[in-house]
Amino acid sequence: FLLNRSSDLLLTAFAILIAIVGLLSITAIYFSFAAAYALQPLVGSLAYAFLIVGGIYLVFLIIILLFCQRLIQRPLVRFLVSLLMSK
Repeated sequence: FLLNRSSDLLLTAFAILIAIVGLLSITAIYFSFAAAYALQPLVGSLAYAFLIVGGIYLVFLIIILLFCQRLIQRPLVRFLVSLLMSK
């Protein structure tokens, strides 16, 4: 079946987004382990170091949830509208 130009662009943008999110997730995991092992001598326990790193991620999650409309929804809607309305 044939796809029109806007659906091709939408699928390409989605594939690029999936690839970027995947690579950033892997990078975040490695940096999280590095941060936890770097914090271990400072806090005295590896478990506490991992709790601190997990707490930082929890704070980031709360900030993202509080500003979800402004940070995620509006830019996404603008991008999709501009992508689908352009010729």
